[in-house]
Amino acid sequence: MTAQDAYRQLLTIVRERSTLESVAGLIGWDERTYMPPKGGAHRAEQSSLLARLGHEMMSAPRVGELLAQAEGSELTRDPDAPEAANLREIRRGYDRAVKVPARLVAEIAKLCALGQTIWQDARKKSDFAMFAPSLEKMVGLKREEAQALGFADRPYDSMLNDFEIGATTSEITKVFADLRAELAPLVAAIGASGRKPKKEILAREYAVDRQHLFAQNAAAAIGFDFAAGRLDTTVHPFCSGHGPGDCRLTTRYDLHALNQGLFGTLHEAGHGMYEQGLDPAQFGTPMGTAVSLGIHESQSRLWENQVGRSRPFWEHFFPRAQQMFPGTLEDVGLDDFLFAINSVERSFIRVEADEATYNLHIILRFEMEQALFGGDMKVGDVPAAWNERFRAIFDMTPANDAQGCLQDVHWSCGGIGYFPTYTLGNLYAAQFMEQIRSDLAGLDDDFRRGDFRRLKGWLNEKIHRRGMQFRPRDLCRRVTGKTLSHEPLLRYLRQKYAAFYGV
Repeated sequence: MTAQDAYRQLLTIVRERSTLESVAGLIGWDERTYMPPKGGAHRAEQSSLLARLGHEMMSAPRVGELLAQAEGSELTRDPDAPEAANLREIRRGYDRAVKVPARLVAEIAKLCALGQTIWQDARKKSDFAMFAPSLEKMVGLKREEAQALGFADRPYDSMLNDFEIGATTSEITKVFADLRAELAPLVAAIGASGRKPKKEILAREYAVDRQHLFAQNAAAAIGFDFAAGRLDTTVHPFCSGHGPGDCRLTTRYDLHALNQGLFGTLHEAGHGMYEQGLDPAQFGTPMGTAVSLGIHESQSRLWENQVGRSRPFWEHFFPRAQQMFPGTLEDVGLDDFLFAINSVERSFIRVEADEATYNLHIILRFEMEQALFGGDMKVGDVPAAWNERFRAIFDMTPANDAQGCLQDVHWSCGGIGYFPTYTLGNLYAAQFMEQIRSDLAGLDDDFRRGDFRRLKGWLNEKIHRRGMQFRPRDLCRRVTGKTLSHEPLLRYLRQKYAAFYGV
C-alpha cells in the first residue's frame, strides 16, 4: 500500500467518525432545546453509545497502522501542507484516544447527558446540593482521564489541552496575572469617574417576539446563513455545528433585558460563522475543523463586542431598533443608547458581564477549577469558596447558588478547562481586530452602511478556511506577525472607555 492509499483510508475513517460525532452533537442540541423532561435517562444511553463507538473508531489499531505508513512520506515533506496538518492532528487524536479506555469515554458521555438535566433542575431551584453528587462523580472521571492521558506538569494541563492545544496552567496563569494587573485599575478608575449611563433604557419592556426577530435580522446582516442554520432558545446559550449546511444557534430572552438576547445572539452567530466558514470539502478532517476553542471564542467576541457594541454598527442599526420597538426607544438618543450597552458595572452573571469585568469572571473560574481538580477544594465547599472568591474580586456576594456557582453549564458536562478559552478568545479577538483594521481601510464606513462582507471575508480567508492547518499560537503569529499578548485588548478597552468615562 502506498502512502497516498494509507492517507485516503485514514480520511475515510476520520470522516465517518466525525459524522457519528455530528449525530451525537445533534441529540445534544435537542437535549438542551426541545427534548421532553422525561427523556434524559434514555438520552444519556444514546450519548454514551455514540461516544463509545466514536472512540473505538479513532483508537482502532488500523488507524495506527495507516498513520505509520503515511507519516514520513512525501505527504509530510512540507509541514504546512494540508496533508501534513491532517496527519499531524490525526496522530494527536489517535495517541490520545488509545490512552483512554472506551469504558471511561462512555461513562463521561452518559454522565454529561444526565448531569446537564440535573444541573438545570438545581439551577432552577438554586440548590447546589442537588448537583453536588453529579459534579463529584464528573470530577473523579475527569481526573481518571487526566491520569490516562498523562501530563508534563499538572493534571489540569491535560484538561486545558482538550480545548486549547499547547496551553499550560503555568502559561495561562502568567497571562491572566498580567491582564488582571492592568484590568483592576481600569475598572476602579471607571467606577470612580462619576459618570453613569442610563441603564434603565435596556430594562424597559421589549417584546420577546420582536427581540427574536431583531436579533435574527442582525445575525443575518453580519453574515450568518439561515438557509444553513437556525436560532432557538435554551437555558444557557450555545452554538453547535453539525456539518456542512447545519449550524444551530441558541439564545435566551428577557422581557426587561434587551442586552441578553441581542448580544447573546451576535455572540453565537460569531461562532456559527466560523462553523459555516470551514471548508465543506474538508468536513471531518482536521483541515475542516476549528483549531481551538480560544480561536473559536475570538470569533464570537469579535462580532459581539468589537463590532456589535461599536458606534458605526449602531449608526446603522439604531434607527431599525427604534422602528422594531415603537414606544420603547423613541425618546432615546444614540449616545445614551451606546453608553448603556457599553456600561461597566460589577455583576454576578458571567454571560451578562461587560467587557471590562468579564475576564475577572473567567479568572475566578480558572482558579476554582484548579483547586477543585487538584483536590485542594472539596465539591461540597464550592458554594462557599465561590462566594468568598467573588467577594474578594468584586466586593459583592451572590444572593444564592443560581446567581453564583450554578450559573454555568460547563462542569455538568465535563467542560473542566473550558473557561480559560473565553479570555484567550478576548485576547485573540483584540489582536486580530488590530490587524484587520490595518489591512482593511474604511471598515467603520462599511459598518455604517450595514456592510460586513469585507470583515467576514478576511476572517473566512485568514481564520476559518485554515481549519487546523496551524495550531492556535502559530496561527496568531502568522496572521498578526506577533505572539499573543494582552496589550491589544487593553488598548482597545482603554480607548473605548475613555470615550464613555473619561478615564
